[in-house]
Amino acid sequence: MAKDLAREIGYIYIDSGAMYRAVTLYCLQQGWFHDNEVDTESLRTALPKIDISFRLDPQTQRPQTYLNGKRVEDEIRTMPVSSKVSIIAAIDFVREAMVHLQQQMGREKGIVMDGRDIGTTVFPHAELKIFVTASPETRARRRFDELQAKGEKASYDEILENVKERDRIDTQRAVSPLRKAADAIELDNTAMTISEQKEWLTARFYEALAKA
Repeated sequence: MAKDLAREIGYIYIDSGAMYRAVTLYCLQQGWFHDNEVDTESLRTALPKIDISFRLDPQTQRPQTYLNGKRVEDEIRTMPVSSKVSIIAAIDFVREAMVHLQQQMGREKGIVMDGRDIGTTVFPHAELKIFVTASPETRARRRFDELQAKGEKASYDEILENVKERDRIDTQRAVSPLRKAADAIELDNTAMTISEQKEWLTARFYEALAKA
């Protein structure tokens, strides 16, 4: 939804979740995870050297995530990363660094950003905030279908448990927990098609633009 809206209105799209996923991938590559714990001191030392950027794919015109100059868009969507990203996202100094970077990206406005704390922490004064939700089963099915379409092996049950566990961790974390901003518009898209979601979101954008 966010990517399509940004492309339609000519704004820059930023996937904040991809940034935490990229840091998670880096930690996995370094072997810093031990079960559900990560070597935070090694991560703290390395974090200033971890470069995360987004570039438009010239063919699809969709943003791709790069980690230290290497395209990692596919790697950060895998289950090994999904199962660990909430651990990384709950670390205070990681969130501080990512929020600072996100705010820098949005300083000139004209952006669409999605993530679990954008409307509450990153841009509390954004002109338009949408809190998108859907049932865990629907979200798991969508991710399962996405991975299957890429030819990757996936377990629906494993994905469903991951979705529920991420929600539990992200809503209960001490730093920037997942919650709906008081002035956000809620959209439950469980039973909506992609075209219906796009139409709804575009209408909300032009309503906000008229009020600006």
